Amino acid sequence: MACKTDRVRKFASGNFVNHSRGQLSLADDTLSISSQEGNNFKVHRRTGFNLMNNGKPGRRQFAEEHWLLVYDQPTCAMTELRHGRTLIFYPDSGALLIGRRKYVKQD
Repeated sequence: MACKTDRVRKFASGNFVNHSRGQLSLADDTLSISSQEGNNFKVHRRTGFNLMNNGKPGRRQFAEEHWLLVYDQPTCAMTELRHGRTLIFYPDSGALLIGRRKYVKQD
């Protein structure tokens, strides 16, 4: 199925959230994606996480990252330039995938 470029571009701008819990940590991620010039996009990633200690969450910690993305029109995916991560957008289900991690778009 061919992607609908304009629809993916419009959907990609905004805030996406992910909540994950594992044996070692509890984390909340927010990706704020904004369109830049041409096929370029910018991401501000904010993460709040707790390292687990004997099954209980420790002190809340925070981290921030800034990513630059390039949009590939034929695949309708974006590639993060520093680490080569691929972002795949699913406008119909309101989701974004980065590897196995699923982010949900917030209105």
